[in-house]
Amino acid sequence: MAETANSLPVIDVALLTGDDSDRRSKAVHDLRQACHDWGFFILVNHGVPEDLMNSMCAAIQEFFAMSVDDKKKYEAKTASDPIQWSNFQQASLWRDYLTLYVHPEFHCPDEPQSLREVVSEYTKRMRQLARKLVEAVAESLELEKQDVDQLLLMDSSFQMLTSNLYPPCPEPDRAIGLPPHTDPGLFTLLIHNGVAGLQIQRDGEWLAVDSPPSSILVNVADQLEIFSNGKCKSVMHRAVVNGEKQRISIVAANGPSKAATVGPAAALVENDGRALYKSMNYGEYLAERFKGSRVDGKTLLERMAIRHHE
Repeated sequence: MAETANSLPVIDVALLTGDDSDRRSKAVHDLRQACHDWGFFILVNHGVPEDLMNSMCAAIQEFFAMSVDDKKKYEAKTASDPIQWSNFQQASLWRDYLTLYVHPEFHCPDEPQSLREVVSEYTKRMRQLARKLVEAVAESLELEKQDVDQLLLMDSSFQMLTSNLYPPCPEPDRAIGLPPHTDPGLFTLLIHNGVAGLQIQRDGEWLAVDSPPSSILVNVADQLEIFSNGKCKSVMHRAVVNGEKQRISIVAANGPSKAATVGPAAALVENDGRALYKSMNYGEYLAERFKGSRVDGKTLLERMAIRHHE
């Protein structure tokens, strides 16, 4: 039977953080399996109010509905601007987006008026969730929580919020919303307006995935693959467009601190007998990623891998 969107693992946060030790142990195990086997999973019972998620989508829709002149005030000038708006409605790329650096320093447009408050609350909730997931993965790998927090400097974790608008496209077969990529960071958490459009690469093919209403779609990002010495997988994914419906997705990318140097955890290297990845400062990793270039056809994550000759 072919795998479908319904094949994605489902992780219950209430079990992951609950007092029932047996059910919690199983949830931690299931999370590790999801991170290893899929690199993607659906988060339920996560504690983020549905009203807040709906308000986030509404505020972002209000931003995208502003005039082009009003949005141009936030137009991206460089890849490191803390507020970046851009519009790519052309033959091969079909997307409006707004990217905000929201932690450890908070940046947000002044318009619409509803945006700043809802972004602040929403991204705080996403950071809390991402940290719970990182700590649960660390537990599954038998790493000490305090060691993980110290190595990744989670109190000053770098968080970006990217909101994407994919309008109906007159030639959806000739355009892409977002080309194939992996994400920098630890975990990326995504919600959308009920219109699917995400595909993940699995067994050499593109598999369409979706998440039910009120749930959050989560994927492993590059630094978690590196830190786990390959036990968690950062998977290539892309966004596609359609000719009938407008899609909005809101993506919270949660990483370690920019000051953290991320490499395979020492305890895992000792257990595995070797490091599978090089170490690199996360701020430098982001700067290299923002260049968007491949070297010898390889992504930055692929270039971080250490090739061992048996």
